[in-house]
Amino acid sequence: MGVLNVTPDSFSDGGRFLQPLNAVQHGLALIRDGADILDVGGESTRPGAEEVSTATELRRVIPVIEGIARAADTPISIDTTKAEVAREALAAGASIVNDITGLHADASLARVAADFSAPIVAMHIKGTPRTMQEHPSYADLIGEITDYLRQSIAIAQANGVPAEQVIVDPGIGFGKSVGHNLEIMARLGELRSLGRPILVGTSRKSTIGKVTGKPAGERVFGTAATVAICVANGASIVRVHDVAEMVDVVKMADAICGRTMQNE
Repeated sequence: MGVLNVTPDSFSDGGRFLQPLNAVQHGLALIRDGADILDVGGESTRPGAEEVSTATELRRVIPVIEGIARAADTPISIDTTKAEVAREALAAGASIVNDITGLHADASLARVAADFSAPIVAMHIKGTPRTMQEHPSYADLIGEITDYLRQSIAIAQANGVPAEQVIVDPGIGFGKSVGHNLEIMARLGELRSLGRPILVGTSRKSTIGKVTGKPAGERVFGTAATVAICVANGASIVRVHDVAEMVDVVKMADAICGRTMQNE
């Protein structure tokens, strides 16, 4: 899953693709690099980020989704917490809804997805982007994430989305300390108990910076290590900025774990 942030303030590439033409061109470049899905978002969810209006979010994402959908048939995910944005994005050519609140903030997102027969990515978050990194704590990290995501699946089902169309995401960096994030990656396989594909987004995140001492633009090797570990531990989808490099990482991790046939 290639990341396409159409925002002025995302932590890694905020502002670079705020203009629709630039965003479409970058999205198509990610597809050429090997992205199987594009994740388009018009509201930053970095720690401390403020909410934006529905109108602003729509103005940012709809032209980009329409432009990419006209030029390519790669599935597009709309990264939003707003039902209206999800509806307009799906009508414009998106086919997946990615909700960082895991349907806990607005169950009507699931009803929108059901109307379009769209899969949902349900992510775990503790708090909100504005407050989530203010001393996050857990009594049982993996247990609490699993329970939250199990509730997300139930919300989806209650609103017409079959469990088979839900993808779960433990929410690396969303209300977690560095230690929490490292533990999630190490224990990712435990989320298989949910019986759903696992998506993980570690790309360029601050945990990598804390461990390596590198700024966001220099975290490709740190990201590669997290992607390899997560694939080995059960991730089906990895959400990344550096698609070409991570395609090779995923191919090698899959081969080592016996998920691809080697004829040599």
